Amino acid sequence: MSLSFIDIQAKDNNKVKHLRGLCEQVSYRKKQQQTVLEGVHLIEAYLRTGQPIEAFYLTRQALENPEVQQLLDQNIHAPLYVLTESLYQDVRTLGPGIDIMAIIPTPRSPADINRYSDMLVLENLQDPGNVGTLLRTAAAAGIKQVICSKGTAAIWSPRVLRAGMGAQFSLTIFEHIALETFIPALSLPVYATSSHAQQSLYQLNLQNPCVWLMGNEGQGVSETLMQHAEGIAIPQPGGQESLNVAIAGAICLFEMVRQRLA
Repeated sequence: MSLSFIDIQAKDNNKVKHLRGLCEQVSYRKKQQQTVLEGVHLIEAYLRTGQPIEAFYLTRQALENPEVQQLLDQNIHAPLYVLTESLYQDVRTLGPGIDIMAIIPTPRSPADINRYSDMLVLENLQDPGNVGTLLRTAAAAGIKQVICSKGTAAIWSPRVLRAGMGAQFSLTIFEHIALETFIPALSLPVYATSSHAQQSLYQLNLQNPCVWLMGNEGQGVSETLMQHAEGIAIPQPGGQESLNVAIAGAICLFEMVRQRLA
């Protein structure tokens, strides 16, 4: 079917400025209560939730792509803006792919955290790839709640969204939580990986709900929070000093899955 769109060629166009602000600025995303999805597959993952797209931005070449055409045919009511190739490349935040972005409203967190259900807690994780990977792993492992400290990478930023591959849409996520008061108040066991811990991950009984606390890439879990957690070690017979936090998280979560399936 024929699609109606608006051509944009000027760098100072207000629509381009708005898109750039959402791509680059946490404060602007928060003020507008919007974010940007990049790429066909991430947009499709969002659309499966039944939520609305507020606007599409793409290049003329992408407009001729069959996957894009099929996607747009299902969302004919959303405004469609076609940027020049140079404008799009100047705004985009990700690597090569089909040049399409979608603006969506930023989901709001529910008022209350379920303190008796499994949860993943992220303390000051700053790498978008690590955060997105942990979100995707949590969703795959069946954990529904993710709690994030103030210093953790913005969950709804384009880079974290891309790394999470749509996991955000199936999780209940709480950001900017004061973990120094939240963690001590929990009644569930809190586990944190530590190279200094004596107890192995594989000695734990993980049949019941628990909390997985993952710390900063360089410093790990802070001393303050470690006082309220049970330190566990992941055996590394190869002798490496430590594991990437996203890898460590995946090992822990799927040891939990293994035990519960057994």
